[in-house]
Amino acid sequence: MLSLLQARRDWPGALLAERLGVSPRTVRRDVDRLRELGYPVQAVKGPDGGYRLDAGKELPPLLFDDEQAVALAIALQTAAATGACIEEAAERALNTVRQVMPARLRRRIDLLRIAAVDRPSTRSNPQVDNRVLMTLGAAVHAREELRFDYTPASGEATATPRRAQPHHLVTWEGRWYLVAWDLDRHDWRTFRADRITPRIPTGPRFTPRELPGGDVAAFVASKFRGSGGSGDWPCRGEVILDLPAAVVSRYSRDGIVEELGPNRCRLVLGSWSWHGLAATVGGFDADIEVVGPDELREAFARLARRYADAASRPVR
Repeated sequence: MLSLLQARRDWPGALLAERLGVSPRTVRRDVDRLRELGYPVQAVKGPDGGYRLDAGKELPPLLFDDEQAVALAIALQTAAATGACIEEAAERALNTVRQVMPARLRRRIDLLRIAAVDRPSTRSNPQVDNRVLMTLGAAVHAREELRFDYTPASGEATATPRRAQPHHLVTWEGRWYLVAWDLDRHDWRTFRADRITPRIPTGPRFTPRELPGGDVAAFVASKFRGSGGSGDWPCRGEVILDLPAAVVSRYSRDGIVEELGPNRCRLVLGSWSWHGLAATVGGFDADIEVVGPDELREAFARLARRYADAASRPVR
C-alpha cells in the first residue's frame, strides 16, 4: 500500500482496494496501521473518496521491498553513466537512503557495488536476472571465488564451466559485465553477466589482485576499444561534414563535434580500426572532407573501391 501511495498523488479507495486485491474495509484498516507507524496518510474528500500520502516534516523509516532496494541501488550507482554530472549527488543520496533502511536491506544493497564506466546505449540489450546480479555483487563484496557456467556467444548453445576471482561488476553501453581474474586461463577477463549462470556455493576467499592500470573504467574501455590499456581508441581521425553540429552530436557518441557554420561541422571520432572509423563517418548522409590522418584517408579510398566494385557486379 505504501508503494502505491507513493506512486501517485491521490488514490480512490475502491481503486486502491482493487490494486491490492483486498476489501475496502481492509484498506481502511491498513491505512490506520500506516498512520500508527507515523505515515501522514490523509483522507481525500470527493464522490469516490480516497487517500493521499502527504509530505511530513519527519518521516519514519522508509519501507522498501527487496526488488525496490535492488532497483534503487542499481539506479543510484549507475548514475555516472548518464553523462549528467550527478555522480557525487547520487552517492550522497544512496548513503542518505541507506541510513533509514532496515538493517536487512542495508546489507543487501551493500553487496551490490557497481562501477558504471560508459553511457547507456540506445541498442536493445539482453536483460539480466536480478538474482544473478545480486550473486555476482555478493561475490565481489565478499572476495569469494566464483564458479559459473558461461555461454561465450549467442551462436554457441553449450555453456562451459569457469572459475574466476570476481573484482568488479560494471556496465558498458547498457550491458552488464563481470571483471574477473580467470583462474584457468591465468589472465583478466570480462564476462557478459547475461551469459553467466552462477553455481552455488561460492569458493574460498581470495586476496584481490591489482587491476592493470589500477582504474576499472580505463581497463574496461581499453578492453572494448582494443587500445591495450590507454582507454582511448586505437584509431582516431578528423573530418569535416556538411551537416549541422546539433545533428552530428546526437549520433557521434564520444566524438568531439565543433560547429563551423549553420550546416557544417568538424568531427573528431575514434574507432577500433581505420576501416571501422571510415564506415562510421560514411554513415552520415553528407559530403565529407578528411582532415587526417593519412590512414583514415586511405581507408576511405579502400572502402570506395569496394563499394564501387559491389555496385558494378551484375545481379545473379
